[in-house]
Amino acid sequence: MSRATLAGVAALLLWAFLAVLARGSAGVPPLQLTAMAFGTAGALATAGLALRGQLHLLRQPPLAWLHGVGGLFGYHALYFAALAWAPPVEASLLNYLWPLLIVLLSAPILGLRLGARRLAGVVLGGLGCALVVGPGASFPPGAGLGFLCAAAAAFVWATYSVTSRRMAAVPTEAVAGFCLASALLALVAHLGLEATVVPDARQWVSAVLLGLGPVGAAFFLWDIGMKRGDPRLLGTLAYAVPVASTLLLLLAGEGVAGPRVLAAAAMVVGGGWLAASARDPARSREGPHRPPAPKAS
Repeated sequence: MSRATLAGVAALLLWAFLAVLARGSAGVPPLQLTAMAFGTAGALATAGLALRGQLHLLRQPPLAWLHGVGGLFGYHALYFAALAWAPPVEASLLNYLWPLLIVLLSAPILGLRLGARRLAGVVLGGLGCALVVGPGASFPPGAGLGFLCAAAAAFVWATYSVTSRRMAAVPTEAVAGFCLASALLALVAHLGLEATVVPDARQWVSAVLLGLGPVGAAFFLWDIGMKRGDPRLLGTLAYAVPVASTLLLLLAGEGVAGPRVLAAAAMVVGGGWLAASARDPARSREGPHRPPAPKAS
């Protein structure tokens, strides 16, 4: 496994804490929480660039800013809304349609091979997500909108992640600017759409930890992984994250490990293992399916 792919794996580990830290900020409106987390991440990362004399790396073309800010702001605003409006365990599992979508989108967008084993893993993982909200499930009123936000967040993040390969010329350091812009956009939207809540100590700590880890360092690591590593392997390994995320939520008392949740988690993990264990043909036979060499950044 390459160092770039390992960087992506480190991002996945940090994202296992995204849901439980977001729930630690429960009571803070979704857009306000998005602004707080991205403000922390963007301010620290930009300060680091300034100390290293690399602020010029923030000068990127408009398409790069649209891609970066759209992906970061769009995903997290939808995800935090999903956790606020729907049962967190089920919403978190449904959100993990994004690894499945990464694997699927890698074929038409990047020209990478899928193969029967990867497709079988994708189907199994998808069935696990469908089980969460399928027939027989019972949820409080209004949960449907939260689940819709979770599915939309999955699509936004998968699209952002796969198309990152097309942005290989954009240096990873530019993510600092994308975080600051996302914080500003979230703040403007919050002031226009939400009532401001003064966070207590627990909410502040959770928001800052979000900005340091799952909404901070994880983005830089993921950017490296998706641009220079193997997006298919990262997409399939990501199937392990919902299980870790669900366990952390359960340990925090945010849900109940009922039979449906346990069965869905098992199917998601099984699909990830099945797809991740797939082998590619010999490099000499890959031809046009071989990923393009990453550009220096």
